[in-house]
Amino acid sequence: MPREQDRPVDPGRYDQAYFLNSCEGYTEFTASEGALLSRRLRQAFEFAEVIPGMCVLDVGSGRGEILRRCADLGAHAYGIDYAPVAVRITHDLISSDKTPSAPIVVCQADAKHVPFMDSTFDRVLMFDLVEHLHPWELDQALQEAQRVLRPEGRLIIHTAPNAWYDRYAYPFVRLVRTLMGQGHCYPNDPRAIIPANLHVHVNEQSLLSMRRALNRMGFRAQVWLDTPPQSRDEGWIFALARHVLFNWPPFRWFFEREVFAVAECKSIQHD
Repeated sequence: MPREQDRPVDPGRYDQAYFLNSCEGYTEFTASEGALLSRRLRQAFEFAEVIPGMCVLDVGSGRGEILRRCADLGAHAYGIDYAPVAVRITHDLISSDKTPSAPIVVCQADAKHVPFMDSTFDRVLMFDLVEHLHPWELDQALQEAQRVLRPEGRLIIHTAPNAWYDRYAYPFVRLVRTLMGQGHCYPNDPRAIIPANLHVHVNEQSLLSMRRALNRMGFRAQVWLDTPPQSRDEGWIFALARHVLFNWPPFRWFFEREVFAVAECKSIQHD
C-alpha cells in the first residue's frame, strides 16, 4: 500500500467547480460549449497529428473537448477519467453536439488500469494529467499507455508547471514582483496561484525528470519546454530579460513553464 502522503488524489476533489472554474481551458470551454481549445491544449493536440480513422485514447479526458476535436477530425475517440463529474460533463457535451462527426466513447476509469485491450490505439494523450499522479502512479499509467498503444503508436504528454520553474525560478520572480508592489499576486507556494492546485498537484515534472520517467518505462521520447506567450508591456528592460530567460540555456530550463513530450516504444525500429 502507498504511504499516506502518496495516496491517489481523492476523485471528489475534481468537482464541477474544478472543471468549470480552475482546470486549464475552462474559459474557452464555457464560452464555446467545448468547440474551442485553449492555447496550450491546442498546441499539445497539434503534436498528436490525429487523422481520420485513427483510434485515440485521451487519458484524463476531463470535460471532453479533446475527444470532440478528435471526433471532428474523423478519429475514433475514447476517453477515460478518474472523476465521475468529468464523465458526466463529457456526456453532456456529446449530447449537445447536434452534428457529431464520429462516435465518442467515455467512461470512468483509472489511468493505472486502462480498460482496453493491448495494441488498441494509434495515439494515447495525457494532457495536464501527469502532475496529478504520484511517481508510482505515473509509472503504472505509462506502463498502461505502452500496453494499449499499437506498435507504431505515439504517446503525447503535456504537463505544467515545469518543476524547476516552481522550485528555482519562482522565488526570484516573486521577489522581483514583490519589490514592484505586486507581491499579493505571488503567494509563497506557487501552487496557490490557483488554489485548487494545492490539493490536486502532487508531481510536477522538469525536462529531465519527464525524460527519465519515459525512458524508465520503455519509451523513446522527445521532451522539450515551452512557455505561454509573454505579452506584457513593461518596457525594454523586462522585454530583454524575458528574451534571455526564455530563450538562452541554461536559464530557459528553469523559466519556461510547460513540459511537452512525444514518445513511442523503444522496440520500434525505423528505416
